Amino acid sequence: MTELRPFLHDLFRTAVAAAHPASFLPPLLPAPKGRVILLAAGKAAGSMVETAEKHYLDTLGLPANRLSGVAVARHGYGRPTRVVTMIEAGHPVPDEAGLKGAARALELAGSAAAGDLVLVLMSGGASANWIAPADGVSFADKQAVTRALLRSGAHIGEINTVRKHLSRIKGGRLAKVAAPAEVFTVAISDVPGDDPSAIGSGPTVPDPTTLDDARAIVAKYKLDLPASVTRALNDAANESPKPGDPAFANARFVLAARPRDALEAAEKAVAAAGYECISLGPDVEGEAREVAAAHAAVARELRAQRKRAVIISGGELTVTMRGQGRGGPNQEYALALVDQLDGLDHVAAIAGDTDGTDGGGGAATDPAGALVDGRSAARARALGLDPAAFLADNNSTEFFAKLGDLLEPGPTFTNVNDFRAIVVDTP
Repeated sequence: MTELRPFLHDLFRTAVAAAHPASFLPPLLPAPKGRVILLAAGKAAGSMVETAEKHYLDTLGLPANRLSGVAVARHGYGRPTRVVTMIEAGHPVPDEAGLKGAARALELAGSAAAGDLVLVLMSGGASANWIAPADGVSFADKQAVTRALLRSGAHIGEINTVRKHLSRIKGGRLAKVAAPAEVFTVAISDVPGDDPSAIGSGPTVPDPTTLDDARAIVAKYKLDLPASVTRALNDAANESPKPGDPAFANARFVLAARPRDALEAAEKAVAAAGYECISLGPDVEGEAREVAAAHAAVARELRAQRKRAVIISGGELTVTMRGQGRGGPNQEYALALVDQLDGLDHVAAIAGDTDGTDGGGGAATDPAGALVDGRSAARARALGLDPAAFLADNNSTEFFAKLGDLLEPGPTFTNVNDFRAIVVDTP
């Protein structure tokens, strides 16, 4: 099965390359009339600004004094920008750097005049990188909310619904600050369904969610939140701007790269390698271990039929924390596959986050995911490792570190959510 692993690595790299800003961003950038204010946030913020600066300064010859801005990316995801200030900040739990970056973004947006272009470059991770707590909510309380949501098992749409109602920048509020300037947003989607209001918590688009929705999510997951947060979620002043608000009269939004684009690139590579491609789509959601069991069942059926096929999927899985271990949704999915694929020859799988890191402690060196094959369980037993015990403790990183099967590409400077593939070959 060793020959299947390089193939899976290549599929992952192909999916990531299809979503890098250098491949799609320049043709989308509008020609400016006045100043250009670049505001970027998320794991691709550095690479998007790097590409945009080259376009405006070199290709269009825009004078450097007409360009300004700030980019906030996850720690380790910064890029060498020329004019725009580059800040690295915390993710998934926000830190002081993200607080300062958001404040600077709001300041620059507020300085924009009619005729200026406020170019907002969004990518996954922006919700954590741009932190501007609502009035009366402390930064520490906002961090506590984030930790509680991450541990609850709530999916990303629910997490962002709560975030948007505790913020001065999310949920369309950045567009409100920038008006009447032209606001042009280019986004890389990391969310199932590619909903603009969910990407980075939609700072420049109308927000269809409400305070009632946010409160219902808090009740659903029985979250124990600080009193200031409860007050904020009951304050009508924290309702987000809705469709039809005049703040969006001069705002446009373009979706530049999607999880579907990454999957389509992988589909072509699968076909070129002579396999049947079974795509489960870019929007798979659910508890990581449950999704793994469902996908393993498909793989076993294909194996029984002696088919040569690759099952691919995207989306964003969740992990309900029951133990004290370390890992992320992709690693937990892979760990759940270990027992599910036990003994299946010529079957192997990869699961990784296209941004290069999967859960973990928020460091750029965190693994993106892991690889598994039909012999992983036997190898684990030979080392005295019980996959079920590690799964019960949500301790996937340690398990795969001991097995030597972590996926560790480092920062990719883009983010189109998760990529998973199970290859089923014949003897």
